Parts: sequence; structure tokens; C-alpha cells
Amino acid sequence: MNTKPIDEAWEVLLDQLEMLVGKRPADLNAVLFLIGVQELGKGPRRFSKEVKQDLMHIAVCRVLSQSGYYTFDGYDKDGWPQWTLIKSIPHADLLAQENFLKEHVITYFQSELVQ
Repeated sequence: MNTKPIDEAWEVLLDQLEMLVGKRPADLNAVLFLIGVQELGKGPRRFSKEVKQDLMHIAVCRVLSQSGYYTFDGYDKDGWPQWTLIKSIPHADLLAQENFLKEHVITYFQSELVQ
């Protein structure tokens, strides 16, 4: 698998995020956290470790919804987005999983930054 295009697009994305938020995200988890905060829509604040994990889960659901893996069900009573898995996510090794997510994150930001 040739990951060079993904790696190059990922570096461009990290550069753009650094310009937007003032700090370069350290890794995929940091970018997923940023997406989760954006999708929650309650603004930046301090989050517990458990809530950070929930935010990253929201991000994964949101970015994979672009390819039909999840569907958005609405918001719960606390205003948190709810998602349902509707298509099995392909099994792969860790590197392939990371690249799969990176591709979806790149697509997410391309569509979000255009708006």
C-alpha cells in the first residue's frame, strides 16, 4: 500500500490546523479530539479523560459517516450527537486502520473548510 499521498495530505492538514488553533496537533487522536469538540458544538473547555474518549468516538462516527459506516440519529437529552453503526468497518492492521481514519479525517476537513 502506498501511503505517501495520505502522509503528504496529512502533513498539509496538520499545518492548516496549526494555523487555525495555534498549536500543531500531535497525532491522529488529537485531531479526532478537535473534531469531537467541533461536532459537540459546546465550545472549548476542560474535559475529563472519559469525556475526551467520548469526543473522539463522536469524531470517528462523524468522519466515517461520510462513507456510510455510521448514520446520525440526533441528539440525546444532554445535547450529545448519537450515531448508529450501519456497515461493518473493514478489518485491517493498525497502520492500515490509522490510514483509513486519516483519509476520512482529511475528507472531513476538506468539506468543512470549504464551507
